[in-house]
Amino acid sequence: MADPSSYRPKPGEIPDTPGVYRFRDEHRRVIYVGKAKSLRQRLANYFQDLASLHPRTRTMVTTAASVEWTVVSTEVEALQLEYSWIKEFDPRFNVKYRDDKSYPYLAVTMNEEFPRVQVMRGQKRKGVRYFGPYGHAWAIRDTVDLLLRVFPVRTCSAGVFKNATRTGRPCLLGYIGKCSAPCVDRVSADEHRDLAEEFCDFMAGRTGTYIRRLEKQMTDAAEEMEYERAARLRDDIGALKKAMEKSAVVLADATDADLIAVAEDELEAAVQIFHVRGGRVRGQRGWVTDKVEEITTGALVEHALQQLYGEERGDSVPKEVLVPALPEPVEPVQEWLAERRGSGVSLRIPQRGDKKALMETVQRNALQALALHKTKRASDLTTRSRALEEIAEALDLDSAPLRIECYDISHLQGDDVVASMVVFEDGLQRKSEYRRFQIKGFAGQDDVRSMHEVISRRFKRYLAEKEKTGEWVDDASQTALKDASGNDLPAVSGTGPQGTSENGLKDDDGRPKKFAYPPQLVVVDGGQPQVAAAKKALDELGIDDIAVCGLAKRLEEVWLPDDEDPVVLPRTSEGLYLLQRVRDEAHRFAITYQRTKRAQRFRSSPLDDVPGLGDTRKQALLKHFGSLKKLRSATIDQICEVPGIGRKTAETIAVALAQAAPAAPAVNTATGEIMDEEEPGTTGSGGEPVTAGAPDERRGQET
Repeated sequence: MADPSSYRPKPGEIPDTPGVYRFRDEHRRVIYVGKAKSLRQRLANYFQDLASLHPRTRTMVTTAASVEWTVVSTEVEALQLEYSWIKEFDPRFNVKYRDDKSYPYLAVTMNEEFPRVQVMRGQKRKGVRYFGPYGHAWAIRDTVDLLLRVFPVRTCSAGVFKNATRTGRPCLLGYIGKCSAPCVDRVSADEHRDLAEEFCDFMAGRTGTYIRRLEKQMTDAAEEMEYERAARLRDDIGALKKAMEKSAVVLADATDADLIAVAEDELEAAVQIFHVRGGRVRGQRGWVTDKVEEITTGALVEHALQQLYGEERGDSVPKEVLVPALPEPVEPVQEWLAERRGSGVSLRIPQRGDKKALMETVQRNALQALALHKTKRASDLTTRSRALEEIAEALDLDSAPLRIECYDISHLQGDDVVASMVVFEDGLQRKSEYRRFQIKGFAGQDDVRSMHEVISRRFKRYLAEKEKTGEWVDDASQTALKDASGNDLPAVSGTGPQGTSENGLKDDDGRPKKFAYPPQLVVVDGGQPQVAAAKKALDELGIDDIAVCGLAKRLEEVWLPDDEDPVVLPRTSEGLYLLQRVRDEAHRFAITYQRTKRAQRFRSSPLDDVPGLGDTRKQALLKHFGSLKKLRSATIDQICEVPGIGRKTAETIAVALAQAAPAAPAVNTATGEIMDEEEPGTTGSGGEPVTAGAPDERRGQET
């Protein structure tokens, strides 16, 4: 526990201007971000007598090891910078709202030539119009099915659309009148876009115009004795009215507003949002957060506004936002919202009438959400705490292992040897910290040696991070990065979950460094040999403050270094269950990566080895000849007939194909039939045949 006076800035160093400040821990990780109208006054509040601070604030300042700040011109700039840094650094002591589900939206892809109506989740994309969020995807599909009678907009995927264009035949919706079939030129691109615009206008709440227009058309058709057309228009009006009934009218003045309510206790807070468009509730969502800092209701509302509108622009920010309490001060937040919308935004507390009554409904939803969350989490928190305590007691640890890392090795008969590292913090998965490795120090199958290499590489990087921050500066750290024979350990070449390179350290930016933080417990998938290899790797690096254990699959025994007998936890033990979850997650992550590597190898082609031959010319060759088999039998003159292929390249291709052994034929695993190489679907990338049965037949031998 750090003493705040050890890093307190000297008097006069802190400017008396607006700005954003960051507290960092001993590992240089940003743990708290805040903004202030006056940095000097705000930061002075953190360096009072510890006894006078709120317990959560006291925990934060004693965890921190330094504080730094950035001066800005206005409070609006401070608000924007605070939001950006919270998104970037994910500080542990800041309020972070957790969506209780991934909400589906009704989306219209106006950024495409032929806009498509579909259900979307996740991050919003530029150029796409969104409506919602909805509680269930089926509610969106029901609404769309009704509206397609009147607005027959495309709903098919890109593949279906291209296939219909190629064949000249529309899909079923085109035949039954629920799609205008732009794929076969029944309507032009401009006419289809007009339909999509009308669809968006109706969903945005401008419903009266279309109802009145259809009613007039129905009346005119009846007067002209076009009864079939009048009946069709009558059904269209019924479909629109039925779609409108799905969203109850709550505000009579066609208001566009978001209503935000907060329910809180000393430890947690729940936020509920109702999205009202055209006087109707178009969507609802909710968040829950731990109150890891001392915070008022107004500050909770401010964080909710940042979460809700931080990535939004234009009409996605409504004209009116109704809240239970105003942020202090309110002017910068209101100015920030207006900047994102492009026009004025009213941020206020409803006082009377329909809006106040609706706010009470939103508040009741927030109270119910908080009660439900506490009911779900009470047993979960208790269980996780008990599991960590049982592990600490069984392994004779000084404290509960709040960060656990687990490693597993996976290969297929000694090929494509890979390893995984998964991280659990406070008993929960920390997927952003997962890492995966390729074993490059040697060839072949040796799980013990592979485990030694992976542990060495992971903690070599940890020591390098410590040395870079000045925490590890003695000479021993230099010799510790070598193996027992005095040779340098293999360089780190692991990849993160998105395949990003491990190279390129980032020191003072506060981002979670890839291997910067040590676990309290290392778990390896295996028995005594794997545990001994992991312990040896740590000993060679001079690390003696990290516990190691292994979980053997056969009897679920827990092995410790230098112990001849395993630790046997009861089958009903929560600690054993947590270790099993950690081990199984590491195994899943490793197997997934190993299969990816294997699939890449199976998709290789002899054409890949031809220098200067890119994907475009490979595709041109295969399109010209139809298959790799025919290309092998072609003469050099015939290969030269392909556009872009010169004689020298043709000679190189012929030599490469002659030297490469023909691949095994594709096999239909259901019938045992050997399929011809020219049949569609039997070639991999580059046209090389894929032996369909081979991977599955050996899957049971994966480790």
